[in-house]
Amino acid sequence: MTNASIITIGDELLIGQVIDTNSAWIAQQLNKAGIRVKRRVSVGDVFDEIWNALDEETLHSDIILITGGLGPTSDDITKPLLCKYFGGKMVINDEALRNVKYLFEQVFKRPVTESNFKQAEVPDNCTVIPNMRGTAPGMLFEKNGKIFISMPGVPYEMQGMVQNNVIKILLEKFNSSAIQHRTLITFGVGESTIADLLQHFEMELPEYIKLAYLPNYGMVRLRLSATGADKEAINEAINIQFETMKELVKEYLIAIDDESMEKIIGNLLLAKGKTVSTAESCTGGYIAHLLTALPGSSAWYDGSVVSYSYQAKEDLLNVKHSTLLQHGAVSEEVVREMAKGLLKKIHADYAIAVSGIMGPAGGLPDKPVGTVWVAVGNAHKIVAHKFHFRFDRKKNIELTAMNALNLLRKFILEND
Repeated sequence: MTNASIITIGDELLIGQVIDTNSAWIAQQLNKAGIRVKRRVSVGDVFDEIWNALDEETLHSDIILITGGLGPTSDDITKPLLCKYFGGKMVINDEALRNVKYLFEQVFKRPVTESNFKQAEVPDNCTVIPNMRGTAPGMLFEKNGKIFISMPGVPYEMQGMVQNNVIKILLEKFNSSAIQHRTLITFGVGESTIADLLQHFEMELPEYIKLAYLPNYGMVRLRLSATGADKEAINEAINIQFETMKELVKEYLIAIDDESMEKIIGNLLLAKGKTVSTAESCTGGYIAHLLTALPGSSAWYDGSVVSYSYQAKEDLLNVKHSTLLQHGAVSEEVVREMAKGLLKKIHADYAIAVSGIMGPAGGLPDKPVGTVWVAVGNAHKIVAHKFHFRFDRKKNIELTAMNALNLLRKFILEND
């Protein structure tokens, strides 16, 4: 199998100022193309460290993909370094120059400065890869049978280059093996419980099929991966194993595709021609954010009420003042009234209501930090459930959202 290394460059990556999403995205694209990512490395804007990374990765991989350091400022040293590494000299590339002039004169409506012209300079021994989304061109080098491709660090620009050019180039130069994946998702139990259920199944898998456990916020993704020369054969084999695995975890199964919980909810509502609305006290609109981040969510999501104070709950959701005084905001009685009030206010088919104590402060002896009440339902029936989470504020909010959405999923399946 063809192996690849990904080198991401920038001090901002090492200090955590910018999260390295580039290498994850590139790895996904390479994997789809049947190219195995063997190593991912991040280095700072330091000449010797970048040079050493190039030397090191040639020992492990046939393909070395590089992002970052192609800008016009003094800390962007990738281009001159590559020029020296491959023994070239800097020249103006006519195609890159035309692109720079077009972007500044026609798109940005600004004059081209000297630093902008430098973007069109490339080593004379590289093959230029067009950047249709920015000014810095990509560069391809070949040395000792290895392929090196340098791309901008700006994700939008890099992604366009990979999709339009890089994958095609790599597939033309290397014979890649077929890779097939099948993923299902479980919810409600931990990784260890699922692993116990699949212990014998995993031991009996053929050598060319691997099982990965990917836990996240109450969900466990189970991914089967198969590699081989014959795409049809491995596809048939992985499908047989997938059906067996699906049967073994059916009690906790929520999806047979690699989808988020919010996507599962959206698909379910869309299929039934129904809508949902949300009333959020402790999550501050996070559930609404998850749902509305999906394209087309306006077809099945009606709206949200974020009500933290007693007054907001009373005015916007018709929660009784006496209920709040008697039971407190974090209670079954209040979330039930929130859900009922929301259904009357927004007129969606289903409602989700949440109220809880996310922390780090605010806990009480009978309602410690992490206590959450969730209600879901429709005009005919409301169900409520109490949860106890034990993490920091951010994770408690995320877990509340996931469990609220799952409670709605189960309600829809059981009551419609």
